[in-house]
Amino acid sequence: MPADDFDTLAARADLGRLLAACFYEPGPEFAEERLFDSLLAAATTADPALAAPAQRLGEAFAAADLQELRVDYTRLFLGPIDAAAQPYGSVWLEQRQGLMQDSTLAVIDLYAAGGFEIAEDFRDLPDHIAAELEFLYLLLFRRAEAVQAGDAEAATRAVELRRRLVAEHLARWVPPFAAAMHEGAQTGFYRALAELTGRFIVLEAGAADSA
Repeated sequence: MPADDFDTLAARADLGRLLAACFYEPGPEFAEERLFDSLLAAATTADPALAAPAQRLGEAFAAADLQELRVDYTRLFLGPIDAAAQPYGSVWLEQRQGLMQDSTLAVIDLYAAGGFEIAEDFRDLPDHIAAELEFLYLLLFRRAEAVQAGDAEAATRAVELRRRLVAEHLARWVPPFAAAMHEGAQTGFYRALAELTGRFIVLEAGAADSA
Protein backbone atom coordinates (compact mmCIF):
# COMPACT_ATOMS: atom_id res chain seq x y z
CA MET A 1 0.00 0.00 0.00
CA PRO A 2 1.52 3.41 -0.98
CA ALA A 3 2.52 5.63 1.92
CA ASP A 4 0.50 8.54 0.49
CA ASP A 5 -2.84 6.88 -0.25
CA PHE A 6 -5.82 8.16 1.75
CA ASP A 7 -6.20 5.20 4.14
CA THR A 8 -2.51 5.09 5.05
CA LEU A 9 -2.27 8.85 5.51
CA ALA A 10 -5.39 8.87 7.69
CA ALA A 11 -3.95 6.03 9.78
CA ARG A 12 -0.62 7.83 10.19
CA ALA A 13 -2.54 10.93 11.25
CA ASP A 14 -4.57 8.98 13.79
CA LEU A 15 -1.45 7.33 15.14
CA GLY A 16 0.17 10.72 15.76
CA ARG A 17 -2.95 11.99 17.55
CA LEU A 18 -3.34 8.87 19.69
CA LEU A 19 0.33 8.76 20.65
CA ALA A 20 0.08 12.40 21.68
CA ALA A 21 -2.77 11.44 24.02
CA CYS A 22 -0.53 8.85 25.67
CA PHE A 23 1.82 11.61 26.82
CA TYR A 24 -0.83 13.18 29.03
CA GLU A 25 -1.20 12.04 32.62
CA PRO A 26 -2.64 8.50 32.54
CA GLY A 27 -6.19 8.03 33.75
CA PRO A 28 -9.14 5.65 33.47
CA GLU A 29 -10.31 7.48 30.37
CA PHE A 30 -7.51 5.76 28.44
CA ALA A 31 -9.43 2.50 28.82
CA GLU A 32 -12.93 4.01 28.81
CA GLU A 33 -12.34 5.66 25.45
CA ARG A 34 -10.77 2.48 24.01
CA LEU A 35 -7.63 4.44 23.21
CA PHE A 36 -5.48 1.38 22.62
CA ASP A 37 -7.94 -0.39 20.34
CA SER A 38 -7.94 2.70 18.11
CA LEU A 39 -4.16 2.99 18.36
CA LEU A 40 -3.66 -0.64 17.32
CA ALA A 41 -5.97 -0.22 14.33
CA ALA A 42 -4.14 2.93 13.21
CA ALA A 43 -0.70 1.39 13.69
CA THR A 44 -1.63 -1.74 11.73
CA THR A 45 -2.84 0.31 8.76
CA ALA A 46 -0.01 2.84 8.90
CA ASP A 47 2.64 0.10 8.82
CA PRO A 48 2.10 -3.57 9.78
CA ALA A 49 5.50 -3.55 11.52
CA LEU A 50 4.01 -1.19 14.12
CA ALA A 51 1.21 -3.58 15.05
CA ALA A 52 3.23 -5.65 17.54
CA PRO A 53 4.57 -2.68 19.55
CA ALA A 54 1.09 -1.13 19.52
CA GLN A 55 -0.33 -4.40 20.84
CA ARG A 56 2.30 -4.47 23.60
CA LEU A 57 1.41 -0.92 24.59
CA GLY A 58 -2.26 -1.74 25.08
CA GLU A 59 -1.48 -4.93 26.97
CA ALA A 60 0.96 -3.09 29.24
CA PHE A 61 -1.67 -0.50 30.13
CA ALA A 62 -4.28 -3.18 30.86
CA ALA A 63 -1.86 -5.00 33.17
CA ALA A 64 -0.62 -1.90 35.00
CA ASP A 65 -1.67 -0.30 38.26
CA LEU A 66 -2.86 3.22 37.49
CA GLN A 67 -1.12 4.75 40.49
CA GLU A 68 2.19 3.16 39.46
CA LEU A 69 1.75 4.63 35.99
CA ARG A 70 1.16 8.08 37.46
CA VAL A 71 4.29 7.80 39.58
CA ASP A 72 6.32 6.72 36.54
CA TYR A 73 4.79 9.54 34.47
CA THR A 74 5.79 12.11 37.09
CA ARG A 75 9.31 10.77 37.49
CA LEU A 76 9.91 10.49 33.74
CA PHE A 77 8.45 13.77 32.56
CA LEU A 78 7.93 16.11 35.53
CA GLY A 79 10.68 15.48 38.06
CA PRO A 80 10.35 16.62 40.88
CA ILE A 81 14.04 17.53 40.44
CA ASP A 82 15.47 16.14 37.19
CA ALA A 83 13.01 14.37 34.94
CA ALA A 84 14.44 11.19 33.42
CA ALA A 85 13.17 12.09 29.93
CA GLN A 86 12.18 15.73 29.59
CA PRO A 87 9.53 15.86 26.84
CA TYR A 88 10.62 19.15 25.23
CA GLY A 89 12.42 19.55 21.94
CA SER A 90 14.67 22.35 23.18
CA VAL A 91 16.18 20.08 25.84
CA TRP A 92 17.48 17.76 23.13
CA LEU A 93 18.18 20.24 20.33
CA GLU A 94 20.04 23.02 22.13
CA GLN A 95 23.60 22.91 23.43
CA ARG A 96 22.86 25.13 26.40
CA GLN A 97 20.43 24.09 29.11
CA GLY A 98 16.99 25.65 29.29
CA LEU A 99 13.56 25.81 27.74
CA MET A 100 11.98 28.19 25.21
CA GLN A 101 15.14 28.52 23.10
CA ASP A 102 15.65 29.04 19.36
CA SER A 103 14.30 25.60 18.44
CA THR A 104 11.11 26.35 20.40
CA LEU A 105 10.60 29.60 18.53
CA ALA A 106 11.23 27.76 15.26
CA VAL A 107 8.50 25.23 15.93
CA ILE A 108 6.14 28.03 16.96
CA ASP A 109 6.80 29.59 13.53
CA LEU A 110 5.92 26.26 11.91
CA TYR A 111 2.68 26.13 13.88
CA ALA A 112 1.83 29.62 12.67
CA ALA A 113 2.60 28.69 9.05
CA GLY A 114 0.22 25.75 9.40
CA GLY A 115 -2.51 27.72 11.14
CA PHE A 116 -2.09 25.50 14.20
CA GLU A 117 -3.20 26.97 17.51
CA ILE A 118 -2.45 25.23 20.78
CA ALA A 119 -5.58 24.77 22.88
CA GLU A 120 -6.07 27.31 25.65
CA ASP A 121 -6.24 24.54 28.25
CA PHE A 122 -2.84 23.14 27.20
CA ARG A 123 -0.67 24.17 30.14
CA ASP A 124 2.73 23.16 28.81
CA LEU A 125 5.40 24.48 26.47
CA PRO A 126 4.84 24.56 22.69
CA ASP A 127 7.65 22.10 21.94
CA HIS A 128 6.21 19.42 24.25
CA ILE A 129 6.09 16.00 22.57
CA ALA A 130 2.27 15.98 22.67
CA ALA A 131 2.00 19.36 20.92
CA GLU A 132 4.41 18.39 18.14
CA LEU A 133 2.67 15.05 17.60
CA GLU A 134 -0.70 16.78 17.41
CA PHE A 135 0.68 19.18 14.78
CA LEU A 136 1.99 16.18 12.85
CA TYR A 137 -1.51 14.68 13.06
CA LEU A 138 -3.01 17.88 11.66
CA LEU A 139 -0.62 17.99 8.72
CA LEU A 140 -1.14 14.33 7.85
CA PHE A 141 -4.91 14.74 8.16
CA ARG A 142 -4.83 17.75 5.83
CA ARG A 143 -2.73 15.75 3.38
CA ALA A 144 -5.29 12.91 3.50
CA GLU A 145 -8.13 15.37 2.90
CA ALA A 146 -6.22 16.89 -0.03
CA VAL A 147 -5.68 13.43 -1.55
CA GLN A 148 -9.38 12.72 -1.29
CA ALA A 149 -10.36 16.12 -2.72
CA GLY A 150 -7.71 16.20 -5.45
CA ASP A 151 -6.45 19.55 -4.10
CA ALA A 152 -2.81 19.65 -5.24
CA GLU A 153 -2.09 23.07 -3.70
CA ALA A 154 -3.30 22.07 -0.24
CA ALA A 155 -1.41 18.79 -0.56
CA THR A 156 1.83 20.59 -1.38
CA ARG A 157 1.51 22.91 1.62
CA ALA A 158 0.81 20.03 4.01
CA VAL A 159 3.64 17.92 2.61
CA GLU A 160 6.22 20.69 2.92
CA LEU A 161 5.27 21.58 6.48
CA ARG A 162 5.28 17.91 7.49
CA ARG A 163 8.73 17.43 5.99
CA ARG A 164 10.04 20.44 7.88
CA LEU A 165 8.46 19.40 11.17
CA VAL A 166 9.92 15.92 10.94
CA ALA A 167 13.35 16.79 9.49
CA GLU A 168 14.02 19.89 11.60
CA HIS A 169 12.41 18.79 14.84
CA LEU A 170 10.87 15.37 15.51
CA ALA A 171 13.45 13.20 13.73
CA ARG A 172 16.26 15.04 15.49
CA TRP A 173 15.07 14.95 19.09
CA VAL A 174 12.53 12.15 19.50
CA PRO A 175 15.02 9.25 19.04
CA PRO A 176 17.27 10.32 21.97
CA PHE A 177 14.23 11.29 24.01
CA ALA A 178 12.62 7.88 23.40
CA ALA A 179 15.88 6.12 24.29
CA ALA A 180 16.11 8.02 27.59
CA MET A 181 12.46 7.31 28.27
CA HIS A 182 12.91 3.58 27.61
CA GLU A 183 15.97 3.44 29.86
CA GLY A 184 14.40 5.44 32.66
CA ALA A 185 10.92 3.90 32.68
CA GLN A 186 9.98 1.64 35.55
CA THR A 187 6.75 0.37 33.97
CA GLY A 188 6.23 -1.71 30.87
CA PHE A 189 3.72 0.82 29.60
CA TYR A 190 6.22 3.66 29.28
CA ARG A 191 8.88 1.38 27.82
CA ALA A 192 6.35 0.29 25.19
CA LEU A 193 5.31 3.90 24.55
CA ALA A 194 8.95 4.86 24.06
CA GLU A 195 9.43 2.05 21.54
CA LEU A 196 6.30 2.79 19.53
CA THR A 197 6.87 6.56 19.48
CA GLY A 198 10.45 6.14 18.35
CA ARG A 199 9.51 3.70 15.61
CA PHE A 200 6.67 5.94 14.41
CA ILE A 201 9.00 8.90 14.02
CA VAL A 202 11.50 6.72 12.11
CA LEU A 203 8.60 5.77 9.81
CA GLU A 204 7.71 9.42 9.32
CA ALA A 205 11.32 10.37 8.65
CA GLY A 206 11.46 7.77 5.89
CA ALA A 207 8.08 8.58 4.35
CA ALA A 208 8.21 10.02 0.85
CA ASP A 209 4.83 11.67 0.44
CA SER A 210 4.32 13.01 -3.07
CA ALA A 211 2.48 16.28 -3.54
